[in-house]
Amino acid sequence: MAQGPTVREASLEVLRAHGMTTIFGNPGSTELPMLSELPDDFRYVLGLQEAAVVGMADGYAQARGRPTLVNLHTAPGVGNAVGALVNASANGAPLVVTAGQQVRPMMNLEALLTNPDATVLPRPTVKLSLEPARPADVPAVLARAIHVATSPPWGPVFVSVPMDDWDAVLDPATEAAGLVAGRRVHQRAAPDPAGLDLLVEALDAARAPALVVGGDVDATGGFHDAVALAERIGAAVFAPPVEGRVGFPTDHPQFQGPLPMAIAPVAQALEPFDVVLVVGAPVFRYYPYVPGPFLPEGTRLLHVTADHDQAARAPMGDAVVADPALTVRALLERVGPGPADRAAPPSRRELDAPRPGGEGRLSAEELFTALADEWPDGGVLVNEAPSHRAIQQERLPITQPGSSYFTTSGGLGFGLPAAVGVAIADPSRPVVAVLGDGSLQYAIQALATAATQQAPVTIIVLDNREYAILKWFAQREQTPKVPGLDLPAIDHLALAQGYGVPAETVGTVEEFRAAVRRGVAGPGPRLVHVPVPPAGG
Repeated sequence: MAQGPTVREASLEVLRAHGMTTIFGNPGSTELPMLSELPDDFRYVLGLQEAAVVGMADGYAQARGRPTLVNLHTAPGVGNAVGALVNASANGAPLVVTAGQQVRPMMNLEALLTNPDATVLPRPTVKLSLEPARPADVPAVLARAIHVATSPPWGPVFVSVPMDDWDAVLDPATEAAGLVAGRRVHQRAAPDPAGLDLLVEALDAARAPALVVGGDVDATGGFHDAVALAERIGAAVFAPPVEGRVGFPTDHPQFQGPLPMAIAPVAQALEPFDVVLVVGAPVFRYYPYVPGPFLPEGTRLLHVTADHDQAARAPMGDAVVADPALTVRALLERVGPGPADRAAPPSRRELDAPRPGGEGRLSAEELFTALADEWPDGGVLVNEAPSHRAIQQERLPITQPGSSYFTTSGGLGFGLPAAVGVAIADPSRPVVAVLGDGSLQYAIQALATAATQQAPVTIIVLDNREYAILKWFAQREQTPKVPGLDLPAIDHLALAQGYGVPAETVGTVEEFRAAVRRGVAGPGPRLVHVPVPPAGG
């Protein structure tokens, strides 16, 4: 009787079949059986802390638009990674997160390195959490995890694998490992005909339409189709509040910028429009709480999302649950051009000259104006400088698909590792990460991976020695004298150089522009430290 493959061999075939041969990980003893004699067609990207590992995989998966494998160390490693999994879940990153587990004979004893509640620990940061009931189930459970991670809405899935499962031998007569590896699940859904009719009728009848184009339009390949739709119907176009990706070129004459974040200001911004179509974003990511009407009188909102829960929890509007890009393309085939008397979208104001920072410091306006002038062909922006986000959106245009990433979770620690992951995903595109000095510290170990992988990423650190966005919220929420909002003096150059990343400090526009050029020219990563004024300074 022929002997079948081991669980490990069959599992690697599942991963190969889905193009998941790059592993982001930080190994421990419970992971060694999986990683032993890793085949040459697999690449292991080491991160020095689990938050950095997951953050890099998050950026990599989003940039590739493909499922990505993460390998963590039993309960402690998963615990370290949970904050980054919150980010990955909010960002819709299709990750399959594996973690080792104690051998099955010692799990009931809760021997050292047993994860007693393995499937519970990462919840609710993952879509599904699994531990195979028997060794032979591992390949099928991994395949299931891949399909769930890439079903709308995309997101991470967790699999705990006892370390003695990998060497178990499969019975070829009863275990269909080959069939599991080769099967495909096609996940993209076209809009329901009745729902599409609803959208077409509303847009054709609109006097002053608006589109709110979310990041899922970019993620599903609809960036240019959204432009064509907006131009066809003559719509004003907004970005959603707090969006992770840019789904529409921000230098387009019909683009009006992002919507405000709170309930009453959103309604005020939408007052000129009678039909508002939100595509590829939730309705809406509100914060802080500013009560008021959700919509102005006489405005109708419609919603297209692949996420059934987004559609269900929206406070207003009829929704169509479908793939955003497929829906936009279907609308392009059906909607007519806007009538000649349709109200023209309001024009955006001209930008004033940037105000100087003074005292040897650049202002954020100076920095982003200069960065726009030096922006490289094919460049990708990863932003985690929250207090300067509005200035970046105003002064640095994003004009191409797959060119901008920001976390939608409200937490920090995404920017640096995500930028490294994006750069590893496509080394032909220069990546520029703009980070606050506070943001940099959450997963700073990603600098080591940037250096060892020679990732083409220029890391711009805006150093104001404070959590400026929190000071803004403290003023907004009337909570004075909050501790912990000022940061100590940190030698960012020494940190970068210690991890093997060349670094420099700049204090003028000319120095900054030259540093950006050096960073983009490469090879490998470079950190540019920029002192900026404190909030209100």
